[in-house]
Amino acid sequence: MRPCLAVLDRALARAGGPAVDWLELPAGAGAYRSTGDALPTASLAEARRADAILLAAMGDPTVRYPDGREMTPQIDLRMELGLYAGVRPVRSIAGIGGPLSDPRAARLDFVIIRESTEGLFAHFRDGEIEGDNAAHDRLTITRAGSERVIDFAFRLAAERAGGGERRPLLTLVDKANVFRSYAFMRRIFDERAAKFPAVATSRIYVDAMAMEMVRRPWTFDVVVTENMFGDILSDLGAGLIGGLGFAPSADIGDEHAVFQPCHGTAPDIAGKGIANPTAMILSGAMMLEWLAERAGARQTAIAGRLVRAAVDDAFAGGGLVPFELGGTADTAVIGAAVLAALDRVEV
Repeated sequence: MRPCLAVLDRALARAGGPAVDWLELPAGAGAYRSTGDALPTASLAEARRADAILLAAMGDPTVRYPDGREMTPQIDLRMELGLYAGVRPVRSIAGIGGPLSDPRAARLDFVIIRESTEGLFAHFRDGEIEGDNAAHDRLTITRAGSERVIDFAFRLAAERAGGGERRPLLTLVDKANVFRSYAFMRRIFDERAAKFPAVATSRIYVDAMAMEMVRRPWTFDVVVTENMFGDILSDLGAGLIGGLGFAPSADIGDEHAVFQPCHGTAPDIAGKGIANPTAMILSGAMMLEWLAERAGARQTAIAGRLVRAAVDDAFAGGGLVPFELGGTADTAVIGAAVLAALDRVEV
């Protein structure tokens, strides 16, 4: 978080934008250990008042609720604030290799939209266990929930095309051949598609999608899917661009938004100063651009683009290699490299 805040402040200053008043709030496993509450009431209240929320990774597998579940304040925030659209960009960074040899895989740029309040997460607090014989969790998909996230995805696809000659494409990922809930979501998708004729559409089953993300991920533009499928596929997308250390995300609703890296914590390296801050920095860039849309602040949008350009510039030469990829660039080194790049990039 520390290098991310430094980068965002520098980018805003360079763009001539407003300064940010950062308010640090407790939440997560540490807060639970201290207070017995993973998302204190005061933290939630302040988050509601904030213009945006930048969320650090905050879990710890050794700190769990009595029923064995981990702390998930990020899910609590999604439910409490109605953050229905989980935006997970899959964008290659020059100088960071992925696992695919095809040169087209070095230029990936697509977005997975994960419905973030329904699906298999809708009842995550009330799963049932029958003694030692069975366990049950419910999956829920509603018309209202599906319509709002599908419309969000259609609008994003149109925005990404930018009015150019390329026709945007929105792909629905489901399992409509087996489950009634997904067939219901597909029917809603078909209905909403009629309202966005400028956007091409396709439909694919989730198992086939996993295969195609490895075979030809460059064919996708915007993808929309149910909560659990989006959770899994977005990690696969992160693997295509070098790992979770490079994967930002946002959870967006009609009134609020949370921005956070796709990764969780890494207790095995805590305190060593070697965690890769890139995903957090890129999540901050998404936050600045979202704030620009909300307030119409052009300078904030410029600052977001500057951050992304600085990340690209810092890694472009191939010499900045984080620890998780076998290199020696630690948290401070990567943060300093992105700060330095901010002084030379243009957007």
